[in-house]
Amino acid sequence: MPSEDRLDGQVALVTGGGRGIGANIARELAAAGAKVAVSARTAEQVEEVANEIGGLAVVADVTKGDEVEAMIGKVGSELGPIDLLVANAGIGTEGGSTWEVDPEEWWRVLEVNMGGVHLSCRSVIPGMLESSRGRIVITGSGAAYLPGGSSTAYPSSKAAVCRYGETLANELRGRIPVFVFSPGLVQTDMTGGFGADMPWTPPELAPRLVHVLASGRADALAGRYIHAEHDDIEDLIARADEIEREDLNAIRLQR
Repeated sequence: MPSEDRLDGQVALVTGGGRGIGANIARELAAAGAKVAVSARTAEQVEEVANEIGGLAVVADVTKGDEVEAMIGKVGSELGPIDLLVANAGIGTEGGSTWEVDPEEWWRVLEVNMGGVHLSCRSVIPGMLESSRGRIVITGSGAAYLPGGSSTAYPSSKAAVCRYGETLANELRGRIPVFVFSPGLVQTDMTGGFGADMPWTPPELAPRLVHVLASGRADALAGRYIHAEHDDIEDLIARADEIEREDLNAIRLQR
């Protein structure tokens, strides 16, 4: 990584940071010098990761507004104003046909994957605006647009997240860069049933991408959809003017 990618002094909050992709992002940010708060619903998981990286463990359910507000307040009081929110918390359904899945279970996916992103963003943005600094990185998914999906809850939630992130980036243009990225198909507890022969994405790629986004070097790409495996972030940074001009790295209808 270039020397300017050091994150010394930055305060980062990673939701869904107790395991999988979120835990690896927390490790990467801490290794770059950031002070990292790790949040999830399971105390044992977040405490394990936080202890490993010398960070702060925060137990919170991102679907509950009061818990999200308390989470943001705790990070601010113990680590300082938040410079980076990685809105990563996400879940899937256990499977089954759409018409057979319990409606509450189906809706829970939307509540966590979309509602949790919104509550986390709306709670952290006022402080970022007040301090005139900050970045937001949202974990999206290729499930938002790739063909072949057969389970409605997760793809619907990620399609909403992608549109939300792009629109929020427009709203905050010139003030807070907002990014949406796909980590690729990473082996986690959520994807454990997919089979060993899938085209798995190396788990280190998503954390590396988030690291670069946190550095500020990619701010001109705010609002663009970036894939951790299929996009070369250094190439995108170099081509930022072209990407803006040609409206590339965006999920668009073309006729």
